[in-house]
Amino acid sequence: MKKGNKVSLVDVGDSDYADSGAVRVAVFEALDQLALADDFFPERARVVLKPNWVKEHDERQPGPDSWPHVVTHPLVIESVAAYVGERLPKGGSVIICDAPQTDSSFQKLREYCGLDAMISRLCKHYPDVSFELLDLRPEEWNAVDGVTVSKTMLNGDPAGSTHVTLNEASEFVGFQGQGKLFGASFDMEETNLRHSGTTHEYLLCRTPMEADVFINIPKLKTHKKVGLTCALKNLVGINANKNWLPHHTEGTPDDGGDQFPANTSKARLEHQWMGRIKRFLTGNPGWSRIFVPLKKVGRMYFGDTQKVVRSGNWYGNDTCWRMVLDLNKCLYFFDGAGKRRHSPPKYLAVVDGILGGEGNGPMAPDPVKCGAIIAGTHPVAVDMVAAKLMGFNYRRIRMLDGAFRIQKLSFVGFSPEDIEILSPSPSWRGPLKDFVSPFNFRPHFGWENHIEEDIKATVE
Repeated sequence: MKKGNKVSLVDVGDSDYADSGAVRVAVFEALDQLALADDFFPERARVVLKPNWVKEHDERQPGPDSWPHVVTHPLVIESVAAYVGERLPKGGSVIICDAPQTDSSFQKLREYCGLDAMISRLCKHYPDVSFELLDLRPEEWNAVDGVTVSKTMLNGDPAGSTHVTLNEASEFVGFQGQGKLFGASFDMEETNLRHSGTTHEYLLCRTPMEADVFINIPKLKTHKKVGLTCALKNLVGINANKNWLPHHTEGTPDDGGDQFPANTSKARLEHQWMGRIKRFLTGNPGWSRIFVPLKKVGRMYFGDTQKVVRSGNWYGNDTCWRMVLDLNKCLYFFDGAGKRRHSPPKYLAVVDGILGGEGNGPMAPDPVKCGAIIAGTHPVAVDMVAAKLMGFNYRRIRMLDGAFRIQKLSFVGFSPEDIEILSPSPSWRGPLKDFVSPFNFRPHFGWENHIEEDIKATVE
C-alpha cells in the first residue's frame, strides 16, 4: 500500500468566500473523500492547525482589503476547525498557530481576518473542545522599505522550542554553497554556523512538533524562491529562528552562488556593495535607518526587486528547496524534544485554492479565481496536485523533483505515477498523470518560461 498517494480535489465552482456555506461544504467533502480512519482524532488529542499567514497584506498595497489572495482565508480555517470539532472526542484541543513573516503585524492579521471572532464561534459551537490562537514568533520586526529598523520581543511559543539536528541526513550535506548561505537577516554568520560540513540544525516551535494531529492549511500561490508555496513550503512558519533557514547562496552560478542568475557587472557590484553593508549592519544594528535612503538610491541604479531577479528569486535557486525538504524531515522524524519519533504524526493538508495567487508570490501575487480545495495526507502528493492544477511541470521544480530523490530520511513512500486524484468531478478524477488542468498560473517572473507545462525546458 502506497500511503498518502491519494489526494482529494473539489471544485467549488463559482462560489467564493462570500458563500461561507459553500466553502464549508467543499472542505468537508474534500476531507470525507480521504476516508480517514475512525480513530484519526484520538482521545484528548492535541490538534494543530497551521495556516499560511505570511503577511497581513499584499506588499504592493497595504490595507484591510488586500489580503484574501495572500493568506489562508479564515473561512477555510474555520471550516477545517469545524470538521475537527465535530470528530474530536471530549477533552481534545485545537491550536491555530503560525509564525508569520517577522515584519508582518499579527494584530492586523487578527483584525483583517476576524480571527478572534472565529475562535469565539468555534468555542460556542464545540464547547467540549478547547480552541486557541497563537503567534509563534519570538519577535516582530519593524521594517521600513524592507529594512529592519527595530525589533519587538514577543512571547513566542508557550511550549518553547525544539532543537533538531539533522546533520548527515540534511539535504545540505555536500552542498557547494556552504559558507555563503543567506538566511532571514544580515547576520550570515549565524546561518552558516548552523549549516557547516555535516552539521545541520533547525530550531522549531514545540507546539506543532508535539501535535498528535498536524493539519497544514496553506494558500495556493507561486513562490519566488521555490516555484510554488503550498504544503511543503508552509512549514517555514513553524520555525523559532528563521535565520537558521538558508534561503539563497550569495554570488552567481559562476562562483557557486544563486543570489543572481548571471555574472554581470551590476550583479558583481551589487553583491560587493550589499555585502559590505550587511556586514556593517550586523555589527551596528543602530545604523539600520541610515540604510533606508541608501537602499532607495541603490534601487534606482540596480533596479526594483519587483522587476529584477536577485536574492535567489529565480528557478536557479539551489538552496531554498533543500531547507524546505529538511523542515519536512524534522516534522516527520523528530518529536517535540528533538528525539527520533517511533512513527510520524498524523498529518493532513487542506489547501485554500478558492482564490490563488500568481506572479510575484508569495507576498505580492495577483489573484486567480481557481475555486478549488485540495486535501491529502501527504505534503508531496498534495503539492504535486497543486503544481499540476497551476499548470506547472513538477520535474522543473527542484523542491518537488528533489522530494523523490531523497537519500536519507526519505518521507516519500510513493512515486509520481502512484498519485491519484479523488474528485466528485469526473474530469478531475483519476491518475495525476492524466489530469489536464483548466488553469495556467503565471509564475514569478524569475521562473517564467521554465516551469510551465507547455515549456520545453529542464532543470539545470
